[in-house]
Amino acid sequence: MRRLPGFAVRLAAGCLAALAAWALVGCSGPPVAVTIASGSENRTLEPIVQDFCRARGVTCRFDYQGSLDIGLALAAAAPPAFDIVWPANAIWIDLFDRKKQVRDLTPIVRSPVILGLRRSKAEALGWIGRPVSTGDIVEAVRAKRLTYLASSATQSNSGAGAYIAMLSAALGHPDAITRADLDRPGVQDTVRTLLAATVRTAGSSAWLADLYLKGVAGGTAYDGMWNYEAVLAETNAELARRGAEPLYAIYPSDGVAAANSPLGYVERGQGEAARAFFAALQAHLLSPEVQARLVALGRRPALGEAKGGGDPSWNYDPGRLLPLIRMPEPEVVRAALELYQGALRRPSLTAYCLDFSGSMGGAGETALKAAMRFILSHDEAARVLVQNGRDDRIVLLPFDGRVRGVTRGSGAPEDAAALVAAVDANTAGGGTNIYACAEAALREIRATPERERYLPAVVLMTDGRSENYARQFLDAWRAEGGDVPVFGVTFGDADKGQLDALAEATRARVFDGRTSLTEAFRAVRGYN
Repeated sequence: MRRLPGFAVRLAAGCLAALAAWALVGCSGPPVAVTIASGSENRTLEPIVQDFCRARGVTCRFDYQGSLDIGLALAAAAPPAFDIVWPANAIWIDLFDRKKQVRDLTPIVRSPVILGLRRSKAEALGWIGRPVSTGDIVEAVRAKRLTYLASSATQSNSGAGAYIAMLSAALGHPDAITRADLDRPGVQDTVRTLLAATVRTAGSSAWLADLYLKGVAGGTAYDGMWNYEAVLAETNAELARRGAEPLYAIYPSDGVAAANSPLGYVERGQGEAARAFFAALQAHLLSPEVQARLVALGRRPALGEAKGGGDPSWNYDPGRLLPLIRMPEPEVVRAALELYQGALRRPSLTAYCLDFSGSMGGAGETALKAAMRFILSHDEAARVLVQNGRDDRIVLLPFDGRVRGVTRGSGAPEDAAALVAAVDANTAGGGTNIYACAEAALREIRATPERERYLPAVVLMTDGRSENYARQFLDAWRAEGGDVPVFGVTFGDADKGQLDALAEATRARVFDGRTSLTEAFRAVRGYN
């Protein structure tokens, strides 16, 4: 953490001096535009920031990114394309900002990562009105009485927070988790059990909440989700508006992780005016008036505790004192995330539909093959924490107007060469039928032995338009069970409308691969 004692006080004084200097000089005003890289959980807070920006004649653009995306942008050789960073937790800055570009990183609000369950599920488990420990959750999972949604620990801070808290509970809540602790077999077994209850995952806490709501609307009653207390409050407000069953808040009695939403300035040579604007914004967000507004939006204040504002009907209590776990040192966090991605999370079963139609010739074919070499290479993918694990299952379905063939393999490094060769053996040619490939992918998923072990998904990459057999495919999808997401990756002039329709119907999303297929494929991994 890079928080300085008394920093907010010095900021306020510095802001007044800077603003006064602008007024006196006259020729050096505040910046015209500012970009803020932010976690998705801050969407409901954006209006407060935008009001401040408009009052000062500054255009503020929010660029919502996952925690890993923010970290990778800071780790890149080129300066990041944002001026202010607002991640969910400082740990992502500590992990990736080796060049120390982020200055004056200070917590703005807090929100613990907790488990929200359908109230009827909490009642069935006997958890209403009593403390619930991580051990209770483990027992419910082992008895096959509980499943949930959770965001990816390597892509989203809420997922990382839930995961680190699971590790801490399995270790008996040490003062600090060490690297050696991660190698304890009993600890790994307990955490693997908890993660095996994940039925869908996501790269973003806000998208995870949307997925839960889509499930409610579509008749899929997910048991609940691990997410921020504040996001659960927002979700319950929407559920109440719909007249739907609320989520009941489970605060694990043996410890939780909390986001602290630090705001920091990214030094990339913008000048004193930009720095002074940041200081004024940070001081504004830490002011008593704005802190009270943030608490009203379900957050806990940066310092102290919230007063009142709870809702006993779903056990929401933002003023409740919670046992907080201590986040490990950055190198231990990195090792823990590698362990999660490679060995502990529920294994994935991913069917890749790869477009080799005629219009993919040239640059498209080259980019697709490069992207697949990246995602199938353990060492390359591990650099950004999206590597496959040995237990993952991979199905490759190159297609044009028909499916050309099927190649299956595991995520083990020794399988990578054969999978890459199967992709490289294709050359572009023929028409495009995305629905035929998606339906074949469903059949391959259905035929996988012990398929219930895996998180299944179809990844559909295309640059062209297809004859519309959506209804036929969705009939097959419903017959399959109706919860295999079909993620789209666009390339070239892909008909995004068709991919959007498939993603919406299957509770998935579409990723833009027009700039970088490799980055798009990396992002998909956070959702599978």
